[in-house]
Parts: sequence; structure tokens; C-alpha cells
Amino acid sequence: MKKPVITIMIAAVNIIVFFALSFIGMTEDASFMAEHGAMFVPYVTEQGEYYRIFTSMFLHFDFQHLMNNMVMLIAIGYTLEHEVGKFRFFIIYLISGLGGTFLSMWQDIHTGQYAVAAGASGAIFGLLGATLLIAARNRGRVGEISGRGLLFTVGISLYFGYANGGVDNFAHIGGLLTGMILAVLLMILDHFIRKEGM
Repeated sequence: MKKPVITIMIAAVNIIVFFALSFIGMTEDASFMAEHGAMFVPYVTEQGEYYRIFTSMFLHFDFQHLMNNMVMLIAIGYTLEHEVGKFRFFIIYLISGLGGTFLSMWQDIHTGQYAVAAGASGAIFGLLGATLLIAARNRGRVGEISGRGLLFTVGISLYFGYANGGVDNFAHIGGLLTGMILAVLLMILDHFIRKEGM
């Protein structure tokens, strides 16, 4: 199996950004993170700082937050990138991250409760969602990953997210649903391509 180049590059960017910020300040400080690109809805809606929708996906609040996400990214990315290809993998990751951010923003606006948010978990849940759908298509497996194992991982992750404070569950759900939708669209595209090639 070829090396998951895009997975490694994404992980490297997240790690480099984290240590660069750790060198100049405290990543556990919400104000510091907001100053350096984390999501804070009023800054987007009132000041037009739309770049935060993207940059917040590559920021983490502490080393454990970073490592939890990077371990999951590498575990899922190693298989999914090989299954769908580098370009499609990157698209799933990026758009799922954006989908998670948008649903999180909607929830903040809906409740009127705003918190500084950051992390790659929305994108990673998108990878989980896409892998889950592909596993269903492949009769329960994607490489060494089983559909049951994925369901268990998703369920446990969502449960702990709701059971513990400080977790952006709407980003997780938004990313998961976006990843599933993208997987379905890719399946339809693949079917169309095969049909046209016949």
C-alpha cells in the first residue's frame, strides 16, 4: 500500500501550526487562539473575518487535543486515502471540516451562546462518515477497517462529546453528515463513470 501522502501532509500542518503557536503563546488561552485564527462567530458575522472558517480547522487548544485528532486522522486516513485517492480524500477532509464549522456556527447563532472554537475533529468525523458509507458498499469493510468498528468509534466519540463539556458536538455531527453525503456523491459519480465507459 502506498504511503498516505495527503494524510501525512495534513497531520504535519496541524502539528507545525500547534508548535508554532505554543512557542509564542498559550494555546489553552481562548483569547490567544481567537487572535490567531480560531472560530468566534461574532468576528465572522460582524467583522467579516471569514478566513476563520478555514483556519480554525488547523488549530488545537492543547497537546492532548492535537494528539487525539492526529491519531484518528492517521488511523482513518491511512485506509481511506488509499481507497478513494489523494484528491478525493483531500476534498472530503476539507469540505467535511467546513461542514462541521458551518453547523457549529449555526448552533451558536441559534442559541446566542458564542465560544472560541478550533480543531480538526469536524474534518476527521467527515472521514469517519465517508469510510462508514464506503464500508457499507464494500460489505462491511474498507481495508483493515470494519463497518462495525467504525460505528462503535462514531458512537463512543459522540457519546463522550455529549457527556463532557467543552466539546463542539455540532462540529462533529456536521462533519460526519457532510462526509457521508460526499461519499454518496462519489459513489454516484463512480457509477456514472463506469456506465459511460461501458
